[in-house]
Amino acid sequence: MRTMIDFAPLWRSSVGFDRMLDLLDEAIRLEPAGNYPPYNIEKTGEDRYRITLAVAGFAPEELTVTAQPNLLVIAGKKGESRDGQLLYQGIAGRAFQRQFNLADDVKVTGANLENGLLTVDLVREVSEAMKPRRIEIANGHQPQAIESKAAA
Repeated sequence: MRTMIDFAPLWRSSVGFDRMLDLLDEAIRLEPAGNYPPYNIEKTGEDRYRITLAVAGFAPEELTVTAQPNLLVIAGKKGESRDGQLLYQGIAGRAFQRQFNLADDVKVTGANLENGLLTVDLVREVSEAMKPRRIEIANGHQPQAIESKAAA
């Protein structure tokens, strides 16, 4: 039995969080994704993140990392060429696709494959428009310039 969460109170008391609420709603409805390949998400600095996927057996040309607006897609597909006869396969080599939703200000800075681990580095770049700024409060008693006709 699945319990639905009502986001109506959040819609009534928040402005501009449409995307976040849609993501929460979508996450509740989706079936859990598979666990292949295993991955870690870590925070490496104040505004820096790293996603690490265990992709043993994949060559760089068999992996694709695609950055789209608000979405990172990592996919892998093994080639079929193999020398010799495989008697037992304990190392998974099946095709996969992992998607990670990104905030508006998170950008992919690079990817690296080393020792069977694919690392994708991300940075949060807050634009000047998004940084806090002080708003001056106008005083209601400020004098206004009044034009008058000169007396003749």
